[in-house]
Formats: sequence, C-alpha cells, structure tokens
Amino acid sequence: MTIPKAPLLLGLAGLLPFFWGLVTMLVPDLGTWTGQNVSPRFAGPYVQLAYGTVILSFMSGVLWGFATKAEGQVAASGYALSTVPALWAFFFVGGGPVSAAVYLALGFVGILGLDWLFWRQGLAPPWWMHLRFLLTGLVVVSLLPILL
Repeated sequence: MTIPKAPLLLGLAGLLPFFWGLVTMLVPDLGTWTGQNVSPRFAGPYVQLAYGTVILSFMSGVLWGFATKAEGQVAASGYALSTVPALWAFFFVGGGPVSAAVYLALGFVGILGLDWLFWRQGLAPPWWMHLRFLLTGLVVVSLLPILL
C-alpha cells in the first residue's frame, strides 16, 4: 500500500522536533548552542517531550475527524475514544524526563491500537496504518536515549 506523498512528507516533517532533540542530546555542543541562541526548551528532551505532548493531542483531533465519518454507536464510541490520546498526555506525561518519555512512548504505541480500530472500521484511509507504524516507530526510536 503506497502512502500518498503529501501525508508522508508532512508526517516525516513532523518528526523534525523529535530528531532535533535527539541530535542535541547526542551532540552536546549543538545542545548548548541551541540553549544559548534559541532557547533551552528547544534542545534535548525538552523539545521532544513538549512537542510529543502536542502531537498526542493532535492525534486526538485526527481520530475525532475519523469519527465524523461514522454514525450511531460507532460514531459515539469513536468520539469518546478520540479523546484518549489528549487525556493521556494531560494526565501522564509529566514529572521528570524519564517518566515523561516512558508515558509519551507508551501513548504513541497505544494510539496504534486506536488507529487500527478506526482503520478497521473503514474510517481511516487504506494506507493509514503503514504511515502510523512508520511514524510511531521513528518517534519511539527518537525517545530511546531519554529512556536509557
């Protein structure tokens, strides 16, 4: 299944803050430069965790959009389930960087189950799971240095 070019490119572009954070952890001088010349919140785990929280909430909106294609009980359960990623981010992603990264990674992996459910119900595009597995895998890999 081929992922259309626009969603693929935009999805990959959306990974930039995750990988910028990773690079600034692996190259401390770049992290220092970023902290001094841009802002400390745009370096290391700070950018990854803040941006990841935003993206979990964004995914709630995506799922809500899929729920609009359904009717009756399927729509109602879709709307309810679509709130889970944002609520997960609000209640669990916090504390220290390791705890936040664990819950963020678990949140992204958990969304795959919701993605699959919406996809299986025909509410998401046919290529959706291919894109979501790719992006989720890359997000989790980018968070690994915080977890180790």
